[in-house]
Amino acid sequence: MAGRERVVRMSVEQPLWRALTGYRVLTMVYAVLIFVFGSERYERPWVGVVYLTAMCVWNLATLPKVANAAGCTRRFLVADLAVALTGILLTPLADAHARSVDGPTLPSIWTAGSVLAFAIKGGWRWAGFASSLVAVANIVERGHPTRDTVHNVILVWVASIAIGYVVEVARASERTLARALEIEAATRERERLARDIHDSVLQVLAMVQRRGTALGGEAADLGRMAGEQEVALRTLVAGGLARPSLVSEDESEGAVVRVVEVDDEADGSAPVDLRALIAPRAGSRTTLSEPGAPVLLPPPAARELAAAVGAALDNVRVHAGEDAHAWILIEDWSDEVVVTVRDDGPGIPDGRLAQAEDEGRMGVALSIRGRLRDLGGSAEVVSVPGQGTEVELKVPRGKAGKQ
Repeated sequence: MAGRERVVRMSVEQPLWRALTGYRVLTMVYAVLIFVFGSERYERPWVGVVYLTAMCVWNLATLPKVANAAGCTRRFLVADLAVALTGILLTPLADAHARSVDGPTLPSIWTAGSVLAFAIKGGWRWAGFASSLVAVANIVERGHPTRDTVHNVILVWVASIAIGYVVEVARASERTLARALEIEAATRERERLARDIHDSVLQVLAMVQRRGTALGGEAADLGRMAGEQEVALRTLVAGGLARPSLVSEDESEGAVVRVVEVDDEADGSAPVDLRALIAPRAGSRTTLSEPGAPVLLPPPAARELAAAVGAALDNVRVHAGEDAHAWILIEDWSDEVVVTVRDDGPGIPDGRLAQAEDEGRMGVALSIRGRLRDLGGSAEVVSVPGQGTEVELKVPRGKAGKQ
């Protein structure tokens, strides 16, 4: 039994959480050193000591919270931002000259860590909200907007919103990658099943068809049904392996993301695989030869070409008899699609098609040539009495969708 494949989803934002953890530790040490080396200018240094002690304890105790998205909850983000805002507003209490001198606040650049946590967790909108509160707190702490205060506020705004925007794009790309990996795994599994079916069920059905036809009688009927089931199963397997996919663009996440979606009815303008339309025509007396890759055409062109093939096969059944064999060959070229229908019937006498048109029987003229003419293509009928008939249908790709 084949092992079950597991698709592992990698988090592209995990390195950002690790970087944020290191940033919070380094900026905590920086804030403490700034206070220690500038403590002589503080009128109430004990306020700074109490706050920085509480900040350090909080920062070290909550490091596991900022190590991943699961631990960094909304409640934690609000509390962490409250700690940063409290330090900013306490700065004038510790340093009475803080309003007149553009010195650092008690938490200094550690405050940016709280804003970055909002950005990584919730994207640029959350970052804009948190940085706005920090901006208001800095203006209140200074008493009025100063050049340095405005500069720092804009810097935090731009940096946090940009990081939040990048995080949203990274998450969209991560979801796309995970979806692509799932589709790839599912495709490999379908290919494995198709190989197993081909090596077992299809071969058995083909053998039953051959032996039944050779034995004759009721066995011939059994062989015919086995041949029909073989064709149906082969068509089902081929259709499951090569279905046309749609490409969608998601700009709401901050980037154009192309996602593979298996959806046959979501967009009527999506290309259609001609093989899937012609495959039901195959049977025990009709052999279909097709490329291994999808033969994609606009839906109207694919339907009309398939209908023309059906009309040609109907002519084989009516004029060549129920015992006649037919062969369908699909060729996919860079500039055109060619479908050839050949039979082993008695052929068409010279001038018979022109005579049929004169008599008002327009089967070939309308059902086959008329359809191909509307598509910008052509239909050529070649028949030799006693050697069967060949109908060659050509559709140029440049005109296939123009009707």
